[in-house]
Amino acid sequence: MVEVIVGWQIYALTKDPLALGLVGLSTALPSITVSLYAGHLSDIKSRRNISLVTLTINLICVLGLLSISSHLEAVYLGFGTFPIYSILFIAGLASGFLAPAVIAFNYEIVPGEFAQNAAAWRSSSWQSAAVAGPALGGVLYGFIGATGAYTVACVLFVMGIVFVYMIPNRPAPIKERSETLMQSLKEGVSFVFKNQFIVGALSLDLFAVLFGGAVAMLPVFASDILKIGPEGLGVLRAAPAVGAVIMALWQAHHPMSGRIGKKLFIAVQCWGVTIIVFGLSKNVYLSVFALAVGGAFDSISVVVRATLVQLSTPNNMRGRVEAVNMMFIGSSNEIGAFESGVAARLLGVVPSVVFGGCMTLISVFVTGKLAPKLWKLNYEELEVASNEPS
Repeated sequence: MVEVIVGWQIYALTKDPLALGLVGLSTALPSITVSLYAGHLSDIKSRRNISLVTLTINLICVLGLLSISSHLEAVYLGFGTFPIYSILFIAGLASGFLAPAVIAFNYEIVPGEFAQNAAAWRSSSWQSAAVAGPALGGVLYGFIGATGAYTVACVLFVMGIVFVYMIPNRPAPIKERSETLMQSLKEGVSFVFKNQFIVGALSLDLFAVLFGGAVAMLPVFASDILKIGPEGLGVLRAAPAVGAVIMALWQAHHPMSGRIGKKLFIAVQCWGVTIIVFGLSKNVYLSVFALAVGGAFDSISVVVRATLVQLSTPNNMRGRVEAVNMMFIGSSNEIGAFESGVAARLLGVVPSVVFGGCMTLISVFVTGKLAPKLWKLNYEELEVASNEPS
């Protein structure tokens, strides 16, 4: 919800696609900066408690955006968009600590034999929120304004914090030996980069989404190309999540087997094709359909990647490994949004989206050449093979 509201407000104030890209950059940079230390912290402290603190900080940030929204024109005339970006920067810092802790905590409470099924349900749960959030944010923005929409988001944030608090705490992961901060960080990074399955999957996500960040430009498509307003923007933002939910639920009941590495590459390649179709489309229905199908293929990538990480990582290293994971994902999503803004400024919005889709296809080919073991990976061999990183 908040992403939709902020995106629409920023574009309404500036009419500049680069400003939308800066939204992603202002959250990505602080998140990436603290990720490695955040991973180390989540491997020595209670992951549940870290999650609660960082979620509370995010709630305070949304309250700040609510306050600014109440006097948006005056704030913009006096300070420009700086206050909004500043709040997003703080939220990015909190998210940098939240991501490795909450995901590692998730893995901690789910046995390894349920890894793939749990990853599918986890993805469908998150994507369900990603369906309702953008759609609800756009509708509320259109009918009751940004202030009302932010208020609803704050209420939902409070509910989320309460639900996390209700989960029984787990003791902090047991450290097998004493090590310095730098040794701890180095061990986590080294573990990831020595495992071709993990680093290949993360690289595929990094470069594919880095160049295929069409989502960042959706306010431009909704406002200037498809002309469907903030309500339509909510539909566009929800479309990828609708496809992802359907695919994740299907995967939960039909777990993947066989050549899951090959399926991962094909899914990302098909996702790149849907980005190109969306960029060229001038029809609302085709655009929504392309985004939904793209979300379905992206869900396959999410589930495979989560399964790889869970089955390959010991519990006392999950925070650090997830920190590296989130650095890749943060780079691909938020910095990808910045790249999309710069490309849109230089090439135009439609050519930049089509160019990004083409670069996604190229990145799939390159990653396949550099990570042949990932391409050949069978799910039945995953648990054994992932314990022998190479």
